[in-house]
Amino acid sequence: MPEHTHALRRRCSDCDGFSAVAVTTGSRTPAGHRETVTAVCPSCRGTGTTRRSARTEAGATC
Repeated sequence: MPEHTHALRRRCSDCDGFSAVAVTTGSRTPAGHRETVTAVCPSCRGTGTTRRSARTEAGATC
């Protein structure tokens, strides 16, 4: 029978894996391009993943 290996990391529940986004400021550079600011998720610090809880790693089902 096949054995299933569960991942040690999972997607961040706050950003759902979209850890960094570029937000336009509404301003334009002298060349005419829009200025953008990169914002990262504060929960996962821009990685898109979070560590599984110790309870889940121990094999708890409830």
